[in-house]
Amino acid sequence: MNDKYAPNEIEAAARQYWNERDAYKVVEDQSKQKFYACSMLPYPSGKLHMGHVRNYTINDMLTRQLRMKGYNVLMPMGWDAFGLPAENAAMKNKVPPAQWTYDNIAYMKSQMQAMGLAIDWSREIATCTPEYYKWNQWLFLKMLEAGIAERRTQVVNWDPVDQTVLANEQVVDGRGWRSGALVEKREIPGYYLNIVKYADELLAAVADPTSPQYLSGWPERVRLMQENWIGKSEGVRFAFPHEIKGADGSLIQDGKLYVFTTRADTIMGVTFCAVAPEHPLASHAAASNPTLAAFIDECKRGGTTEAELATQEKKGMATGLFVTHPLTGAEVEVWVGNYVLMSYGDGAVMGVPAHDERDFEFANKYGIPISQVLENTAVYTDELKAQRPRSEYEAHYFDCSIWKEWYGAKSADEVLLINSGKYNGLSHKEAVNAVAADLAAQGLGAKKTTWRLRDWGISRQRYWGTPIPIIHCEEHGAVPVPEKDLPVVLPEECIPDGSGNPLRKHAGFLNVACPTCGKPAQRETDTMDTFVDSSWYFMRYCDAKNSEAMVGDGTAYWMRQGAAMDQYIGGIEHAILHLLYARFWTKVMRDLGLVKIDEPFTKLLTQGMVLNHIYSRRSDKGGIEYFWPHEVENTFDEGGKITGAKLKSDGSHVDYEGVGTMSKSKNNGVDPQELINQYGADTARLFVMFASPPEQTLEWNDAGVEGAHRFLKRVWGFGAKNAEAIKAAGTDFAALSGDGKALRREVHLVLKQVSYDYERMQYNTVVSGGMKLLNALEGFKAGGQDAAVREGFSVLLRVLYPACPHIAHTLWQDLGFAAELGDLLDAPWPVVDESALVQDEIELMLQVNGKLRGAIKVAAGADKSVIEAAALANEEFHKFSEGKTPKKIVIVPGRLVNVVV
Repeated sequence: MNDKYAPNEIEAAARQYWNERDAYKVVEDQSKQKFYACSMLPYPSGKLHMGHVRNYTINDMLTRQLRMKGYNVLMPMGWDAFGLPAENAAMKNKVPPAQWTYDNIAYMKSQMQAMGLAIDWSREIATCTPEYYKWNQWLFLKMLEAGIAERRTQVVNWDPVDQTVLANEQVVDGRGWRSGALVEKREIPGYYLNIVKYADELLAAVADPTSPQYLSGWPERVRLMQENWIGKSEGVRFAFPHEIKGADGSLIQDGKLYVFTTRADTIMGVTFCAVAPEHPLASHAAASNPTLAAFIDECKRGGTTEAELATQEKKGMATGLFVTHPLTGAEVEVWVGNYVLMSYGDGAVMGVPAHDERDFEFANKYGIPISQVLENTAVYTDELKAQRPRSEYEAHYFDCSIWKEWYGAKSADEVLLINSGKYNGLSHKEAVNAVAADLAAQGLGAKKTTWRLRDWGISRQRYWGTPIPIIHCEEHGAVPVPEKDLPVVLPEECIPDGSGNPLRKHAGFLNVACPTCGKPAQRETDTMDTFVDSSWYFMRYCDAKNSEAMVGDGTAYWMRQGAAMDQYIGGIEHAILHLLYARFWTKVMRDLGLVKIDEPFTKLLTQGMVLNHIYSRRSDKGGIEYFWPHEVENTFDEGGKITGAKLKSDGSHVDYEGVGTMSKSKNNGVDPQELINQYGADTARLFVMFASPPEQTLEWNDAGVEGAHRFLKRVWGFGAKNAEAIKAAGTDFAALSGDGKALRREVHLVLKQVSYDYERMQYNTVVSGGMKLLNALEGFKAGGQDAAVREGFSVLLRVLYPACPHIAHTLWQDLGFAAELGDLLDAPWPVVDESALVQDEIELMLQVNGKLRGAIKVAAGADKSVIEAAALANEEFHKFSEGKTPKKIVIVPGRLVNVVV
């Protein structure tokens, strides 16, 4: 074998070997225990990034090690290929999104293959192919039949220049990100999936440990994120009656302004109501108030997400309308508030400024009365009442916002109602029950459970997505495409130009006969949200080539009840929507009889992001220029902390921004292909596994990459140097002497720890275990005991193989291990020999008067007298005792002996 480590040659030959044998193709095998490990499928943006390398190497290590343990392991891969980035690239490059997408898939696939990943490519899917999205359309039609999908209107951001709907993040300061046009809010029809129907079940699996579906194998923070997003709220929905009539003379909304509150106990503190800008009462008031109409238009150009509303300035304007308090009969003024969303609840809220921070801010800004109706008895104690009259307390209460302290009560019983008539003195629970009963008696309200979760709107006014299989007929309305006519194929030759959805201009796609009457009709031109594509792809992997059914026997084998996908791996950025939609989609498929599982992902690992240093400099015009880490030289303070940098080219100063997620825009990314070309895929894989535990962030370090490469050179060098001895060595471990036994014990101690680390997916310590093994082998000098070396190196190769498959495979073949144990891909995982861990001799630290002075070796079962004699006979004892007689000898079994003189 070659004495020099040549990764490019080694890796190319290893991949050719695997390809020729179709080594990674997996079939259903009932005789083996199955394990389904899957990474979240990538978007084909053009190139892999280091986050991909890390994600897929984690999956690959898991797959390879479990296969060695005898599992039937599936590791598939596909492409989340629809979406807006392809349309943007098409407009920029003037090529169809299909061409851009398929070219990117081809390149990224070649990069994955260069990494040596154990992917079963026979199961590859791309969500933009008709073979895949046919089943999106098919299940959508089944949902329509079952009442899970329905058509209704939705409020969207409309760009009047680009003639398209914009996502919230594409609206910048009220204008379209591309056109700069003022964005309009429009109500347009679209299709919704009733995910709220499954809210209780979705919540139980992340919030209730007693639920049979509880996702104990998920990180706690992901379960909490899902719980908060689902957002179960138990409260009271009730109405403020009114006599406000519309232009047609009828009462608007039947004379009832409905709101929902979880704090019905504060109803006597209502001093105003706020409605969304799109609310019917707001529209009615604006019809005769130009100033209000202008304010409403301004609101409609603002944010539409909860996050945006939480941070933006709270603005409002009185409508001049009044509704009636349902319990007191008092008039309550109606305001329009920019912080109220029409899409949440009834598009209206009751304002209780004394006990809600947002309402308090709003009321103070606009001079709205504030009425305290709750009192924290733990704060306003009897002693305080005696010292300060209520009038003084209330003034202090409002001036200093001390009202917030009732939130911090240790017990609900500490917060009681005041200024609330018949409800005075009641606790929260008592008051809610009493208020709900009184509202119900008037027919104005009732207890209700609401959800933060909203039904999933899947209609997108985009071209590059799954066509919604609906045909619009003047006579029969929205008609589902017959199942026999699926898939509705998306034309792939279109090039978006920014003037709206090109499907609207594509006569071949648009014009069709109505399936019901045969008259001329038009196809739906909206396409499905791309979350649809990623909500079930993991099931399609199991039956990737099945043209007759969405899922089949493969899914029944790989995704069984109680052990669906055994391990899912992906970024924390997908912890809410993707996972939630995939869970929902699985439950729908279950209810439609397609699968027999309740939850799709048994265990979830959210790998940490890959970070790198960021260097920048602001130009004279205020712009920011970013520099690659290799372009700069760091400057440090006395403690070794980076304080700045200077350009290597001219020595000019550059600002150091710390570390952040790798990004092309900030010039701090690392191209995996360049890394593979320079060092080899095994080095890249080894570094990303060794640098950090999988779930933690990884800070890029060029020196660490070079260190990983040096380590692999040492592994190769040891194998080359000892090749003949390893090939000729036997397996007679009984003939080993002291040093040989010590080496074998070290090997099996490390193997025991590494096997445990593999089970818990702590791959950084797996790699460090491999380093310990190599150190032990290199440090072994006793000749004539090659059996220990041969076994130790075979263990090292198997330990490293899941992380560095190319070099391990090649050494395994070249050193003759394959002839004995078979191809490394299926070689048995080494078993710890417990007898090797038994020590004939142990080493004890020697102390004299409590100070470490050396060490002694004694038989493992030596008694106290033998240990004492060995200590007193030791040269170091004689040197440091200075001839003094020992007063006592203290022995700590297995650790040390201390001689006191």
